[in-house]
Amino acid sequence: MFGRFLPREGRFFDFFNAHAEQVVLAAQQLVALMSASPEDMPAIVSAIDEIETRADKITHDTVALLHTTFVTPFDRDAIHSLVNDLDDIVDSIQDVAEGISLYNIRRLTPDAVQMAELTQSCAERVRQIVGLLSSMEHAADILRTCREIEQLESDVDRVMRSALSRVFRDEREPLQVIKMKAIYEGLEKISDHCEDVSKIVEGLVLENA
Repeated sequence: MFGRFLPREGRFFDFFNAHAEQVVLAAQQLVALMSASPEDMPAIVSAIDEIETRADKITHDTVALLHTTFVTPFDRDAIHSLVNDLDDIVDSIQDVAEGISLYNIRRLTPDAVQMAELTQSCAERVRQIVGLLSSMEHAADILRTCREIEQLESDVDRVMRSALSRVFRDEREPLQVIKMKAIYEGLEKISDHCEDVSKIVEGLVLENA
């Protein structure tokens, strides 16, 4: 019921949704990168860079709107945190993609592929909760999806622990150990930022529903 009385500054929600869409697009490209042939990798990394540039512009436009809008749908600090945490997801995806390129990794491990797929699932749920945020009538669905994101983040942590154990135990080339450790930790950071978004959204729902 309360959702009908939220300030209806629709441009904020448009920006949120546009940013969440970039999150999903970047995550999809990252999954594609994991199974790409070496010759296709540069184009995918470039596509992720372009997505990151669009995400940065949305972040800039949202903050600019925040400074020029008298009535906002939520607390200003929460809006600022939300859009920056969305941006952090895309930035972290870009970091992993650039790491794969920089380290000249030509074949990703099954663990890395699984982690990337889990982060894509996180990203898709981030898009869901952001898309529902304009009406507190969706509070129950938002909170349920936030719990799913938290579970996926735990799954990524679990896979990373197994992956690190495997690479330290089985990999004989020290440089490869360093490379894969960085990739695993980067993938885990993506899911952490997804969880950060879910916590902000959860807080907004609990405060306003």
